Amino acid sequence: MKKLLAISSIVLFTVISLSFVNINEDPGYKNLKILPKNTTHDQMDSIMKHFAKSLGVKCNFCHVRNDETKKMDFASDGNKHKDIARSMMKMTSKINKKYFSHEGIAAITCYSCHNGKKEPTPFPPADKDDE
Repeated sequence: MKKLLAISSIVLFTVISLSFVNINEDPGYKNLKILPKNTTHDQMDSIMKHFAKSLGVKCNFCHVRNDETKKMDFASDGNKHKDIARSMMKMTSKINKKYFSHEGIAAITCYSCHNGKKEPTPFPPADKDDE
């Protein structure tokens, strides 16, 4: 019963909160399929910096440049790496929820496998003695 009351309270709070949102407001970022639609600029900046450092890449690894404006077209799905990144986000989220939900933090991130490289390596580097 307490669980039902808690869930009902959350749903009610959400509905009331959404009634104060201006539906004509620009939603901000376009084409967000995994990240929440209400992601703030600071949150997006932090997320993208994490991706860049975790894979040792720059924006153009996942995003394309608009030939006419010469600016990055962040909403475009023209680069296959962007879709791969979305798949990886789903995968790490599932792993974290299934195995690390008790931790309260994301135990598995991009860096866990990529270690600052574009392609994750399946094996640790060889010791100097093994060469």
